[in-house]
Amino acid sequence: ATARAGAAMEPECRVLSIQSHVVRGYVGNKAATFPLQVLGFEVDTVNSVQFSNHTGYDHWKGQVLNSDELHELYEGLKLNKVNRYDYVLTGYTRDTSFLAMVVDIVQELKQQNSNLVYVCDPVMGDKRNGEGSMYVPKDLLPVYRDKIVPVADIITPNQFEAELLTGRKIYTEKDALEVMDMLHAMGPETVVITSSDLQAPLGNDYLIALGSHRNTKADGTKMTQRIRVESPKVDAVFVGTGDLFAAMLLAWTHKHPNNFKVACEKTASAMQHVLQRTIKSAKAQAGEGNKPNSAQLELRMVQSKKDIENPEIIVKATVL
Repeated sequence: ATARAGAAMEPECRVLSIQSHVVRGYVGNKAATFPLQVLGFEVDTVNSVQFSNHTGYDHWKGQVLNSDELHELYEGLKLNKVNRYDYVLTGYTRDTSFLAMVVDIVQELKQQNSNLVYVCDPVMGDKRNGEGSMYVPKDLLPVYRDKIVPVADIITPNQFEAELLTGRKIYTEKDALEVMDMLHAMGPETVVITSSDLQAPLGNDYLIALGSHRNTKADGTKMTQRIRVESPKVDAVFVGTGDLFAAMLLAWTHKHPNNFKVACEKTASAMQHVLQRTIKSAKAQAGEGNKPNSAQLELRMVQSKKDIENPEIIVKATVL
């Protein structure tokens, strides 16, 4: 009976997630771990910081892991010969030496397992009211551009980050597709521009994300599939959405390796379910006419378990 059960089970899939930890709320590892576990992944977490809560609150306290401490944790795994991973996932980092250590670890893990997939959200900044600004130190850009992106397999920049990485501004969808091609040329075979200020065909109430997946066929020819995803805008500033998005994209591209469109639809749909539930709940807590605060806007992660496991497709992708 055990042999049969084993055969029916998917082979274990292990993710090393190096991200922030918060005591309260859902960002970084707290936003990525639960969805990945619910979707059947083994998740090993390294907490790059441990804070009381995310830094969008009025107050926050806590500790930061430095690159030597990251190395020490990895050495512990290595000594026990448990440093074989199928995926590595990273997000927000503020320190160049920490980022350089991540590159070393990813390269070593790729020697252990040549099929390892590195999913990287190159968190550097965003556009507010049309003007882009970096919220990490400027010296992180060359590390991302020259060291991280070349070893990454899937990257999830927003429009501003994609522009930073390529040195090229995006004004039209055509620009965006060319920027994604430039990013492919730097290394990653999957690129998703998670949000943009491009005009959505469905209208101003929608946010455009663009995806590009490049496959090398057996005969060496390259095939690129490009898609556009239009999601309804939700009127609030959430934190942890990028972390959740990258984790779910990891999961759904794993489950649909030959259907990038469906993987993106499931990721965007689950995202939309979580955000709708969160805003509805936040507004109810804040009360009529009051703006919800940071605590009230924490993602409703646990409450969205069913939507994360099996998202009803409410956001469709268009093949370009």
